[in-house]
Amino acid sequence: MLNTVTGVFARQNYTAGLLQLFLALLLIFVASPSSAGLKLEHSDTLWISVGGGTRLQQTSRNNDADGSDEFTINSLRTYWAGQLHEYVKWSINTEKYEGDSVMMIDAILQFELDPAFKLWVGRTLVPTDRPGLNGPYTGMSWNQYRQPLFPADYDGPAGRLGRSEGAVVFGQLDKLQYLAGIFEGTDDYGNDDDNLLYAARFAYNFKNVEPLVGYYTAATHFGKAGDILTAAVTVQSQKDSSGSEIDPGDFFGYAFDVFSETVLDNNAVLTLETGYKNMDGDRTWASPPTDGLEECFCLFEGDSYYATAGYLFAKKIGPGQFQPYARYMKNDPVDADTSDTTEWGLNYVINGYKATVNLHYVTGDANALGYPGNDTDIVSMGVILQYY
Repeated sequence: MLNTVTGVFARQNYTAGLLQLFLALLLIFVASPSSAGLKLEHSDTLWISVGGGTRLQQTSRNNDADGSDEFTINSLRTYWAGQLHEYVKWSINTEKYEGDSVMMIDAILQFELDPAFKLWVGRTLVPTDRPGLNGPYTGMSWNQYRQPLFPADYDGPAGRLGRSEGAVVFGQLDKLQYLAGIFEGTDDYGNDDDNLLYAARFAYNFKNVEPLVGYYTAATHFGKAGDILTAAVTVQSQKDSSGSEIDPGDFFGYAFDVFSETVLDNNAVLTLETGYKNMDGDRTWASPPTDGLEECFCLFEGDSYYATAGYLFAKKIGPGQFQPYARYMKNDPVDADTSDTTEWGLNYVINGYKATVNLHYVTGDANALGYPGNDTDIVSMGVILQYY
């Protein structure tokens, strides 16, 4: 393994220009750690705000077939939000997509009547497991999406980036946080009767109540919310939403996850997260998916597991804190071999999720389809920057 890692590192080609880009962007946030997005405010209940975020990544990859080095803009988003009334807000978020095109990922009208009852209507995130609710900008590990995805994450047939058109009700009742929605989901293939996707999630907080932005979760709160222990269950179901028009199947999936964050006596923060997912597409067709099954929405069937551990050092070194972490993921389909991936990483947290530098090493053959891919070793450096 040492030779493999050494070989990957040897091919790293961090150009002076790339390093200058990283440093220039970081300096903006170091100089202004409390930076916030642009907000035009008429009153407390009538305002509009604009923000954005990006994930930059330099990667060296070595797999069974070949190797590569590349710099990518992993994600580029804009955030638009506003308030119209004491109980009415809205948000529109976009993402760079397929070259220079822009995709609207969220378009939500938000009725927030009470902490116990809120209603979001439009294109929004389908209730899902914790990695899906974390999103790419609030995950502790860089590669959390190497497990089989729920349907709305499959880039088209049932939604994109976990979103679909529909309505969600959510809220908090003492230490219980609930989330339930009805969505369009898969609207093609065998779903001739326009059956809807139903999704729900229930989380119970045994210690401090976990702070949420809307109903989104996060992979760590950096100790700012105190001691947290949260257990949750997620369920999704849609009739005739998998397979093909000739041979449709019903989809049903569920997931359990547990999240723990503890502020230690030395003010360091220990974060633990684990989860299990089961997906059933009522399969009667051949799998795993092949090039000859383009018209089949062939969802993964089987089990998936993950566990993550992170440790945020209390002492700052320069403007930030170091947070080493490890993540293990395993996929076990009913009709193929198992696959797994291990990620070892180090975050340098400068300003929470607004400015973080990540360095990680990934090895394994797991991917988001759930079926084994090439056994790949990756060394990557990434930067997350957000302005909101």
